[in-house]
Amino acid sequence: MPNAKDILWFKQQFRTDIEAALHGTPFTLDMLAALACQETGHIWSTLRKADLSLDRILELCVGDTIDAKPGGGGRKAFPKNKSELVARPNGQEMFGIARQALVDMAQFIPGFKGVVKNPNKFCHGYGIFQFDLQFFKTEPDYFLQKRYAVFADCLAKAIGELRNAQSRAGLKSKTTLTDMEMAAVAIAYNTGGFVPSKGLKQGFKDSAGRFYGENFFEFLRLAHTVVVPEASVVGTQPPADGATNGSVGPALVAQPTRLDR
Repeated sequence: MPNAKDILWFKQQFRTDIEAALHGTPFTLDMLAALACQETGHIWSTLRKADLSLDRILELCVGDTIDAKPGGGGRKAFPKNKSELVARPNGQEMFGIARQALVDMAQFIPGFKGVVKNPNKFCHGYGIFQFDLQFFKTEPDYFLQKRYAVFADCLAKAIGELRNAQSRAGLKSKTTLTDMEMAAVAIAYNTGGFVPSKGLKQGFKDSAGRFYGENFFEFLRLAHTVVVPEASVVGTQPPADGATNGSVGPALVAQPTRLDR
């Protein structure tokens, strides 16, 4: 699971692009790093250590599998299963992409090796910041063209979603955000809303009983301790894994996280 060394890698790869894209927003590099840790950190923290290009790592940042039985509970958003997806225009093509994404990612992430044995299972979360397949109805080309694997496109989508989440969290007028306010926005990003009385105990609840908000907040605090040496941004040779300023905190559990909206 993501730790300070992983966050250092993330910042080295993406800091320049992120800081340019965040101009005029109240969001920060640390906030986007924490979001990436919470959404897909369990995937890219492993993939970055494999012999893969950055483009391939981004393409394999998929997750949250689906195969709901007709009439069953669970996921409420489109698509609930394969049949619902393939019934849409270009749905069969999308299923092929979604299924292959799961197969390819599972080769590197042991936790998905059992799931992939079911031929009807496929992923509904796409990109390092995760964008849900429910939006295939309105933005099919984003998925069909695999734009989620292009960091600039994925980042733009995430910033747009964060802007919407900021409004839903009641923070639209804020030009700067505290850590707690960033967590509120992240919770709204995950769930579609934020209830102040519940604090950080909102959003996806993982197998350890920790909520999305709690995990995001811890990742955000950890990100604050990771300082990128100026010579190690993208385009130069990154330092060895141990070259990070600040303490290396414990790895936090980041599991499939997006709740249906």
